[in-house]
Amino acid sequence: MATITTERATIARWDDVQHSITGGGDGASCQCIWPVLRNKDWNSTTLDQRREMFRDEIEAGPPPGIVAYIDGEAAGWIRIGPRTRQTRLEYTRTIAAATSEPFDDETVWAVTCFVVRREHRGKGLNAALLEAAVDYARESGARIIEAYPVDTGGRRQHANEMFHGMLSTFHTAGFHQTGELKPGRPLVTLTL
Repeated sequence: MATITTERATIARWDDVQHSITGGGDGASCQCIWPVLRNKDWNSTTLDQRREMFRDEIEAGPPPGIVAYIDGEAAGWIRIGPRTRQTRLEYTRTIAAATSEPFDDETVWAVTCFVVRREHRGKGLNAALLEAAVDYARESGARIIEAYPVDTGGRRQHANEMFHGMLSTFHTAGFHQTGELKPGRPLVTLTL
């Protein structure tokens, strides 16, 4: 049986972060910068610029996410951090309409991205990543965590549509639906 471990993303783990996000899906091209840029700014960046922005963010700290390992190999990623550092959220109308939390509150954190390498999917990495993210948020003084997962309704979805995570993963971790962005896209929260 494989051993899953998790570590916070620091600059010393930069190669592991890159390995975890480049094994399938949009992670390689997104560089997990999508949540921190408004759409107009995102559209004006190149892959190299996004990679450099991501590296700078990790180097500056605090860690913007967690890396999961299977038997020591980087295999997955989750973005977790204060909503105030994930600019896109405030400018996403559906999120602004669904949340009851003020956007200037540093104690409101958000989970905005999961990436799991193709060869490691179906091994429980998203659950392990979310558990580590909740622990990190709690230890960092977060009051509440928001997320915007996909409710698959039991239907198979394309991997690129699943970067927000699955609703069932959040329910298992104790999150509750507190709003809806649109059909099939709930807003879920966990009070810490």
